[in-house]
Amino acid sequence: MQFSAGQIAQLLHGEVDGDAQVLVSDVAKIEEGRPGTLTFLANPKYTDHLYGTKASVALVEVTFRPTRTIPKSLTLIRVDDPRAAFAKLLEMHAAHQYEKKGIEQPSYVSPKATIGKGVYIGAFCHVGDGAVLEDGVKLFPNCSIGDHVRVGRGTRIHAGVHVYHGCRIGADCLIHSGVVIGSDGFGFQPDEDGRYIKVAQIGNVVIEDKVEIGANCTIDRATMGSTVIRTGVKLDNLVQVAHNVEIGAHTVVVSQTGIAGSTRIGSHGQIGGQVGIVGHLTIGDRVRIAAQSGIGADLPDDAVVQGSPAFAIGDYKRSYVVFRNLPDLRQRIHALEQELERLKGQADALNEHPLE
Repeated sequence: MQFSAGQIAQLLHGEVDGDAQVLVSDVAKIEEGRPGTLTFLANPKYTDHLYGTKASVALVEVTFRPTRTIPKSLTLIRVDDPRAAFAKLLEMHAAHQYEKKGIEQPSYVSPKATIGKGVYIGAFCHVGDGAVLEDGVKLFPNCSIGDHVRVGRGTRIHAGVHVYHGCRIGADCLIHSGVVIGSDGFGFQPDEDGRYIKVAQIGNVVIEDKVEIGANCTIDRATMGSTVIRTGVKLDNLVQVAHNVEIGAHTVVVSQTGIAGSTRIGSHGQIGGQVGIVGHLTIGDRVRIAAQSGIGADLPDDAVVQGSPAFAIGDYKRSYVVFRNLPDLRQRIHALEQELERLKGQADALNEHPLE
């Protein structure tokens, strides 16, 4: 689809500086702009690219004043925040790209399932007994939706996602390929012979609204009750969430993090990549955990930690300075030891032959 600069400016509450009738049908980075594309300038380090871009439209700040001649083919749209405005356009572009409806064949939809309006079910999908797909759900090829699963309005589930029986997914969620929701929690009990006996995992997973789950994440069902992902949580690719974990609203978790069973994580947290969190902990609200940290104890609200085992990030950084200097410190200590031995030898010699 094509849009004029004037239409885009109206949508973004911006101001056109140039030809309001110029049309664009795609987006591009500013250094790769070409005719018919829209770009943006948010970082001053890219300003020079603006004067040579071949893009047709560029989003700039309201206060932007060019210091060189702007290409005649370029129309500016002045907005308060070019990055946020561009992100809004990208979101709309993506939504249009995935706007599909209907049930493709071959696929299986149980006659006992409930399918809302405007739902898309791609080829080779399976929708089980009692499942509910609310209005506008997009289910891309090779997905399986188990019995009695409920998927909320407007949620998009990409190819190859598997949602086990009884799980709940809220509205306006985005779930990327390869995600498994509701697989068994890692529950085993050793018997008197040391053999591990499986403990049945009879709970489910509850995902609230506006959650995004990256590719190849796994979220285990609860042993009893629910594993809960609260509103607005964002999980990067390759995150493991174990049984009975709860992640608070608007917390972000970066790739390759593993969260062990029954841990409670508060809201608005930030958890870096490759973090390991042991089970049965309580992590407070607004906690920030640096990448590759190991968390083995509860953390209070607003804690900022790093290291394995993790401790306060200020102490960690000061300790790391010492750690980096250990080879030099070792040499200095060795030199001091040699000097002490030399002085001790002199002292012993004086004791054996005192001055008269």
